[in-house]
Amino acid sequence: MSLPPFDHSNQFKFTEAPNPTWSYCQKVDSTPLGRAWLEGEAQGWKIINTAEHNPVDLYKLMISGIVPRPIAFVSTISEDGVENLAPFSWFNMVTNWPPLVSFCCSNGPARIKDTTNNVKNSKGGFTVNIISEPFVENANITSIDAPPGFDEWSISGLTKAPSVHVKASRVKESAFSMECELFQAIDIVEPTSGECTTTLVLAHVKYIHVRNDMLTERGTIDLTKFKPVARMGDITYVRVGDAFRIPRAVWATEENNIQEVIQRL
Repeated sequence: MSLPPFDHSNQFKFTEAPNPTWSYCQKVDSTPLGRAWLEGEAQGWKIINTAEHNPVDLYKLMISGIVPRPIAFVSTISEDGVENLAPFSWFNMVTNWPPLVSFCCSNGPARIKDTTNNVKNSKGGFTVNIISEPFVENANITSIDAPPGFDEWSISGLTKAPSVHVKASRVKESAFSMECELFQAIDIVEPTSGECTTTLVLAHVKYIHVRNDMLTERGTIDLTKFKPVARMGDITYVRVGDAFRIPRAVWATEENNIQEVIQRL
């Protein structure tokens, strides 16, 4: 399949929300966009019983529907000192205090992933790095199904940078890296077979490395410079396009307005 070249000129920008005039209790079909969206319901729904669905097909369906997914680029080190680097898109923030992030490593069928073993067994900690557009190909190659003990750093073209607290290296090219210690590893067991299919890692973030040029005056990350990427279904990646801001309503200031609208219904 022939694809157009990557558009390096595309710039992240903020726009209005899809329906900036939305008000309390307004139905989805009140806008042309909403009506067009609801027309698809005419084709009905497919209901899938996960217990009867092929696990491989279920995986393909779920990763294409639960999107976009941020990517944890995890650097670990084994008890023997062999370093490992791998991306995981079952990843997210858990809480800011204590600062925890989570990622999942699927197990097998051939073997337990090096990352799982390293995180569980190593006392040296690990790092979780965020991937940006300029080195996404470098990061992607580390997902190769290499044999146990292979150091993916050696083929990535990426640079090891020392951490200040853990033994594992961080990725120097990453503008946002977290030094982590294992908070908890939870083996996910399939109820019927008893097979451990996945390990959920809760990582305690001890130190964060942020490039100064990525920070705004408010101390947050500037997405126009950060250019993070995320995973979609199959082998598809996605970058951040247009963004919009929607204020979060506060009950103390909105209660009267809400009650008035409800009374008119």
